[in-house]
Amino acid sequence: MKDHILYWNFDPVIFWITDSFPLKYYGLLFVTGLMLGYVVVRSIYRKEGVPVSQLDTLLTYIVIGTVAGARLGHCLFYDPGYYLQHPLEIVLPIQEVEGSYRFVGYQGLASHGGAIGVLLALIYYHRKYKVPLLWLLDRIAIAIPLTGTCIRLGNFMNSEIYGKPTHSNWGVVFMRDDLIPRHPTQLYEATAYIAIFILLELCYRNKKLRQQGGFIFGLFLMTLFSARFLIEFFKENQVGFEDAMIINMGQVLSIPFILLGIFFVLKHKILQTKTVHTP
Repeated sequence: MKDHILYWNFDPVIFWITDSFPLKYYGLLFVTGLMLGYVVVRSIYRKEGVPVSQLDTLLTYIVIGTVAGARLGHCLFYDPGYYLQHPLEIVLPIQEVEGSYRFVGYQGLASHGGAIGVLLALIYYHRKYKVPLLWLLDRIAIAIPLTGTCIRLGNFMNSEIYGKPTHSNWGVVFMRDDLIPRHPTQLYEATAYIAIFILLELCYRNKKLRQQGGFIFGLFLMTLFSARFLIEFFKENQVGFEDAMIINMGQVLSIPFILLGIFFVLKHKILQTKTVHTP
């Protein structure tokens, strides 16, 4: 640490399981985030007397929705030209190098795609098992920011998705890329997500808010994607075409989630107003 600058050169690999298969901090933190979310929802189920046995199937749906949605989101939102020509690399953690394939892990996961994937998985789970959708969305929403926190910490360990230069004598130097002090936007997001988790947990403890189906889910969408929208101003663009955009792709994709969140937060007031004015 010098002049409030952290020089970060952490090896993202914990150890090599085989010569070609590494165990990385990102993957470990990703799984840790899912497990923490599971523990939070399990606690809620127990408080409300809902059989915890239902959670195993739900967790499977969420994991599949998260990974599939995040992967497809990255491929289609950020680099469709490449992946439409290399469709095998969308579904398998491999990359074609000089005519042969090698294991590289999934090199891109988009949080917006993951959000869509989880939402679709929950809708499918609701329809198959007849669980009230808004009840389910409200409770899962509380846990998701914890998972998001772990994922962003994984990005920090990978020295990826970092911020723009601070142009000052403070910041984080990601030495694997350059020697420029930058905004540690991964840590900004992780901190914001922890704060959102605390806010949602407090709302859940308020019986009146808990009974407004969809309110917690709406607050989750509104706050999390607003934080994402704002932090993107400090973040380096992920792909070249974003340089020509007024706001980047992450911000564009955040806007529909923010608007949907506002709708759910205000839904009860809107419905009450319509009821009052109905002749």
